[in-house]
Amino acid sequence: MQPPSSAGYAESPDSKRRLLSLVHASGLAAKLDMSSAPAAADDDLRRIHPAHYLDAFKRASDAGGGDLGELAPFGRGSYEIAALSAGLALAAVDAVLAERTANAFSLSRPPGHHCLRDKPMGFCLLANIPIAIEAARAKHRVERVAVIDWDVHHGNGTQSIYYDDPNTLTISLHQDRCFPPGYSGADERGAGAGANVNVPLLAGAGDDAYRYAFERIVLPALDAFRPELVIVASGLDANAVDPLARMQLHSDSYRYMTHALKQAAQRHCGGRLVIVHEGGYSEAYVPFCGHAIVEALAGMRTDVADPMLELAIAQQPGERFNAFQRQLIDEMATSFGY
Repeated sequence: MQPPSSAGYAESPDSKRRLLSLVHASGLAAKLDMSSAPAAADDDLRRIHPAHYLDAFKRASDAGGGDLGELAPFGRGSYEIAALSAGLALAAVDAVLAERTANAFSLSRPPGHHCLRDKPMGFCLLANIPIAIEAARAKHRVERVAVIDWDVHHGNGTQSIYYDDPNTLTISLHQDRCFPPGYSGADERGAGAGANVNVPLLAGAGDDAYRYAFERIVLPALDAFRPELVIVASGLDANAVDPLARMQLHSDSYRYMTHALKQAAQRHCGGRLVIVHEGGYSEAYVPFCGHAIVEALAGMRTDVADPMLELAIAQQPGERFNAFQRQLIDEMATSFGY
């Protein structure tokens, strides 16, 4: 949880620390199995990342840091911190597949969904979720894995790694043309029918758009794919006050999406659902959105009230915007065959 970059940088430990503090202060932590995890082993990292990238990253980290990619600066010791983040995601998946827990939430940092095999991007230094998936395939012989990415930025790293793998379904709901800059991705389908699904949404889209996209695209895609494991790349930067995006989600939006995926996992894979933290840069609001996710995942409610919920609901887009966004979602759903 130590900062891999200078003070004031958008990607910092503070929102994660505050989320963890809220989970404890609400009393939720006392009802959960809370644990840490060791760093991902070299063999786990090398299933995804080539040796030349890992070696270059380690050398730069030991030498004080740098930036090996696009918007992915890091400081001394970041290699070890990133390996811990990947190890936590790996341990969460392992706990679910080993049936030590019904589902799991990995409060990982740094994030991973932008990281390519040999290049870091967008604050992401290692591909946490692919590392966890391939470790699970090696140990537990799981095959069909679905990754739903609701981070506001496109999950380009995960998509790139699994683009030609019909056994891995990647679904990304993201703000259109936000990051990577100018990227939409609606026409990129991957290998095999429905192996890669992109749902670019208009800037300003809110709760209605995400719920409708779930009903028309995300849940039908999961029903068609029938995964053995569901993983969520849970960026919380589509929240209504995030400084790096322009979407309008609130804590009840994340609660709904978590509940919907929990039900889908029950239908297809005995409830095996793992949520891995990604982005989210509002130190004030990430904790409440993340807390709602943990509550929904655990099937519990606490006395915590979202102090920004009323404001976020008041600034939701109007009927004309929602109708137009629904029309675009319908067009995408039809193109996917749903």
